[in-house]
Amino acid sequence: MLQQTQVKTVIPYFTKFVKKIPNLKSLSTSNEKKVLKLWEGLGYYRRARNLHKTAKILIKNYNGKLPKKFAEIIKLPGVGEYTANSLSALAHNKACIPVDGNVKRVFSRLFLIYESNKNFHKEVKKITNKLPNTNRNADLAEALMEFGATVCKPKNPLCGICNLKNYCKFYNKKIYISAKKKYYFKEKKYNIYCYLNKKNKKIALTKNKNLSFLANFKMPEAQMVISNNNLKIKGWNYLCNYKNNISNIKMNINLFYKFTKNKPKKFTWHSIDGSNVTFIPSFTKKIFKKVKKLYV
Repeated sequence: MLQQTQVKTVIPYFTKFVKKIPNLKSLSTSNEKKVLKLWEGLGYYRRARNLHKTAKILIKNYNGKLPKKFAEIIKLPGVGEYTANSLSALAHNKACIPVDGNVKRVFSRLFLIYESNKNFHKEVKKITNKLPNTNRNADLAEALMEFGATVCKPKNPLCGICNLKNYCKFYNKKIYISAKKKYYFKEKKYNIYCYLNKKNKKIALTKNKNLSFLANFKMPEAQMVISNNNLKIKGWNYLCNYKNNISNIKMNINLFYKFTKNKPKKFTWHSIDGSNVTFIPSFTKKIFKKVKKLYV
């Protein structure tokens, strides 16, 4: 859950998740719809699917235990080098350092390796590979991540209280730490078309292949457009314009609707309150909220 999502956001979701699915066995036997429903609102739903697949593999092939070999851990669904190192260090006390942004920053400053260096990642990895093996590898991995997050911070690092400052090339050269670069979203324009059944208060949904990041979820018809200045589209009524950010995409959306008893093929009717849809992504929930105003 913490991949791409802040701790304060994750906590209530995690608490709810483990109440409903308290252990690996119950996760492996849960259906995917239940897992996705509990994940609803966190986004990046591939994480939930991979977690579910991994639980099944661990129960079936490893007697419900995390494998000890790094080569086997990294083959699990959704597990990359960082996660495999984290699991190896924290679960098995192996001499593995999970190199996240915090750890990279600590070593880049200690040894004065600039991120502009084309071999930056390789140089940092070389350093972590040379760290001595201890009987507290799990604590070392956790300490490095926490140290980068709380002391060797991106902006305003606490150099005055840092126990490593005498060895830090960055500190001893008195290099100015510039503010973090502003993150820019790619803006894309979309028209979304809602088929509504006025009498039964229903909306037609489909799996929309025009939105690759939501391709597996039910939602109204959506089309990416070069310009969405045209609010008069034959056969459709304009409802509103709104913005929605997903990952690094800033979506500028015009919402259109029409009342009809007929729906296109591959669409299914769903209650406008979402009560008969097992799982609804937050993206679709926002649309439901906006079209509900038409029924007031």
